[in-house]
Amino acid sequence: MLNQSSHTALLLMDVQNAITSRFAELSEALVPFQKALETARRNGIPVIFVRLAFRDGHPEISPRNKSFSRISESGLGAMSPTDAAAQIHSSLEPMPGEPIVTKLRVSAFAGSDLEVILRSRQINTLVLGGIATSGVVLSTLREAADKDFALTVLSDACLDADPEVHRVLIEKVFPRQADVMTAAAWAETLD
Repeated sequence: MLNQSSHTALLLMDVQNAITSRFAELSEALVPFQKALETARRNGIPVIFVRLAFRDGHPEISPRNKSFSRISESGLGAMSPTDAAAQIHSSLEPMPGEPIVTKLRVSAFAGSDLEVILRSRQINTLVLGGIATSGVVLSTLREAADKDFALTVLSDACLDADPEVHRVLIEKVFPRQADVMTAAAWAETLD
């Protein structure tokens, strides 16, 4: 099993303070993320954290971009890589050597060096968890599938503000391009 996992990486996406703070019952909601993180580390699977951050003044954000132009208006803070808002939630603290990739759009690949990191490590299988299911998880899954990565989505290590959208994506859309399972079920495949 370790041979297969040597080409697998766990991507935990947008689990940063500005985004996690939008969810009530956060400590309970992050338990599957913590389970996935523990599973990956226990099995020697590389973990890569992905976050959204911009330069001071947000020069990367076009006023025509409906989603991102709201950032400066939304009170999410400066969202620079050093701001507290852009830091990974403390319950999912990255360990030394676990990359934190900074992206500039919804997909984990957009404006980041994620693909360079994955290719340099000969990663061909991605296990995805993130916030939001309809945002970073959907966009990253689609782009990763187009780049021919094998994919697994951890259904309970994905959160979305709209439970119905989450359900439809997990049950009907994602299975077309990925294996979908819980963090506990994924752990069982490795143990």
